[in-house]
Amino acid sequence: MKLTIVTAALVCLLGRATASLGQQISREELIFLTPDWKGERFPDGRPKVPDAILKRMKLVTHEEAWAVLKNENYRYQFTGDWQTINPDSVLVGRALTATFMPGRPDVHRVTDEKGHTKDGRVKSQNAWPIDMLIKGDVYVVDQFGMHEDGPTIGDNLGNSIYAKTGNGIVYEGAVRDVAGLKEIGGFTSYFRSYHPSHHNPDGNLNTTLVGINRPTRIGKVMVMPGDVVLGRDGGVCFIPPHLAEKVVKTSEIIRLRDMFGHQRLREQKYTPGQIDTRWSAEIEKDFSQWLNAHVNELPVPKEQIQEYLKTRTW
Repeated sequence: MKLTIVTAALVCLLGRATASLGQQISREELIFLTPDWKGERFPDGRPKVPDAILKRMKLVTHEEAWAVLKNENYRYQFTGDWQTINPDSVLVGRALTATFMPGRPDVHRVTDEKGHTKDGRVKSQNAWPIDMLIKGDVYVVDQFGMHEDGPTIGDNLGNSIYAKTGNGIVYEGAVRDVAGLKEIGGFTSYFRSYHPSHHNPDGNLNTTLVGINRPTRIGKVMVMPGDVVLGRDGGVCFIPPHLAEKVVKTSEIIRLRDMFGHQRLREQKYTPGQIDTRWSAEIEKDFSQWLNAHVNELPVPKEQIQEYLKTRTW
């Protein structure tokens, strides 16, 4: 009986904790919506793709990721035409999502009431998801393209985001304080526009937070909490967690085969026609020998090359 009471109390407290974060998805619903992920999860249910995979993801190109996802019938995972901060860097991390909609007073009021802190203060809604960020996250926000009087992120929140995550943002809307954001060294970010104004100016409610860690839309992509964000070369790809390792491994194999092929072409050992088509058994055997000979020098972890070699039959 005591155990039942304690369990009920814990459920109640957890429910209040979730409510206090304002519009956050439940752990059970998030697990339900990410059924193909069989690995570790965060306490809130978000898939936790291993750090080692994220590290290897930084060398993946959009072409490599897109090809894998398309073959798996995930056809709407890439979005382009972004403005960027640190465009020559690569953004990789786990998505923590937030969704805003045009301001509506009744919804905004009850959402604020739901988000009261323990001491009775109410933080601005745009701070709630940021408080939840941890190292390795990427803050992914649908701000419905809001421009003038739309920015919820400037250099103050940008510094907070970077301190918590070591990453930048993907922001479907306008940001402010771009000069200050650029001063945050590794704040590699993607956003739609810039405007010096601020969201919800006095007397003009124009944004309301309606979801944290729920499915959201960025461009034409449905983004799920825990998706692996890959931002580079002006575009962003959102990779479902259960496909992240496959994307990385495929990219590494392509990278190795390209290095081998380019070297052999420079040496004039093979013709472009031989390299650009399906390789003969002779070339495949040469490739395996090349991998063995250079295993300690290649830009792919040694253990991954050894694992790859085990699956080869020549």
